[in-house]
Amino acid sequence: MAGPSYFHVDVFAAGPLSGNGLAVFLDTDGWSAAAMQRITQEMRQFESIFLSRIGPDGAIARVFTVEEELPFAGHPVLGAAAVLHRALAPDAPSYACTLQLAHGPVAVRTERRAGHWLAEMNQGQASLGPAVPENALAPILAQLSLAPADLAPGLPARVVSTGLPYLVVPVRPDALARTAIQGPDLEAKLATLGAKFVFVLDAANRELRTWDNLGRVEDVATGSAAGPAAAYLFAEGLAELDTPIELAQGRFTGRPSRIDVQCRHDGALLVRGAVWPVCQGTLDLAFSELRS
Repeated sequence: MAGPSYFHVDVFAAGPLSGNGLAVFLDTDGWSAAAMQRITQEMRQFESIFLSRIGPDGAIARVFTVEEELPFAGHPVLGAAAVLHRALAPDAPSYACTLQLAHGPVAVRTERRAGHWLAEMNQGQASLGPAVPENALAPILAQLSLAPADLAPGLPARVVSTGLPYLVVPVRPDALARTAIQGPDLEAKLATLGAKFVFVLDAANRELRTWDNLGRVEDVATGSAAGPAAAYLFAEGLAELDTPIELAQGRFTGRPSRIDVQCRHDGALLVRGAVWPVCQGTLDLAFSELRS
């Protein structure tokens, strides 16, 4: 693979131009974090992923949002694995690799389908925190434009993580559409609970919504939240082990997405989704610009 090539793919999608868009950059050895951050901002996708030290068994991966680098993210991992399958083993019906992220190694399997790939990652076991007390949750609810009456009866808010800690806020189905982040200090409030991000979950319909912490961009399909959402449903007795469940996201952005999750008896969470190709290209930037 000569030159700094990139691929644009759609993840958790029913077809191209749906699901969650992603830019995957190959052969990024020696690129600076500042360059990766600026390129991500240029692409204006929710996240971009940069692969270096690419070999037959995988690559080192770094994930950036338009604001920061993340130790782990879901749809970039699946999208990157599909791109590696395409680039390294285009004729193979299946492919397995390991992506080395800041959070740790993530094993991914892909299968070639008609016009796309099906990708599955093992997010490992989830870490579930205790129920968040009402007094600690109240200021976060207010910043989500919600009230205590919007919470789903009998379901606690918890911090759940498979590499990126989310505060799970279970809500009534009618409250999902009303949720919106207001104010600039949500991230600081979440940090007091040990969370990085928050998502609201309609457990009855298995649908979720999440945003950047300023509420500027709503995510279309969040693989790093899918594992925690499924782990939460299993912990609360709302899903069965070894039975795949389907999570919905993206309806409010006009890009409905499907995320499939299975919780094995050993607690490992398998997150899978379809990856569709959109386009590919080569950067015109000089290598010296990417290193600075």
